[in-house]
Amino acid sequence: MDTVLADYFAAWNETDAGERERLLRRSVSDGAELVDPLGRWQGVAGIADRIAERQNLEDCDVGGIGGTLAGNALSLSAMRATLSKVLTKEAFDRMIPMAERWTLGVKDAITEFAIPWHVTRLGCRAEYLFSPEAPKNGTQAHDAMDFELERFMHLYAMNRGILLTPFHNMALMSPQTQAEDIDQHTRVFREALKELS
Repeated sequence: MDTVLADYFAAWNETDAGERERLLRRSVSDGAELVDPLGRWQGVAGIADRIAERQNLEDCDVGGIGGTLAGNALSLSAMRATLSKVLTKEAFDRMIPMAERWTLGVKDAITEFAIPWHVTRLGCRAEYLFSPEAPKNGTQAHDAMDFELERFMHLYAMNRGILLTPFHNMALMSPQTQAEDIDQHTRVFREALKELS
């Protein structure tokens, strides 16, 4: 039974249709009927189709902000430690110049390749959006999003050793961020724009 459940849960997490069907075929026959809280499905094809309908890659990170676990004891202890030990004047004196360097590198690459994007910095946080001007409201910010382009930029960076914030194109400097880290991002960002041009 453990294998049946493991394959079923793995199928829900699988985005490749062929692999999803392979996982289901290991434990579900074509004549089987599956009933769970979300519905009733017939056989492997019916189950696989329903899973595919429910998967939405654009909703891949909806639980990280303000969910049930946001106020637990561990989160609150981490918050206290961060506020008292990490977010100090000394840390900001180091992080803000790193964010300025990151922003300048991104801005220079955007200008070099005449890409209609912009970069914004607030303290030690900086991000770029796929619009020539900074949005003035939520609708403009939403309209500046391009999910496929964002996935490209994230995967391009990740395959070269850089991890951006998963649900937008943002970098948050830490007290450990080095100039070499920023310069590596600038090189990779510039290479990505060159490929897009």
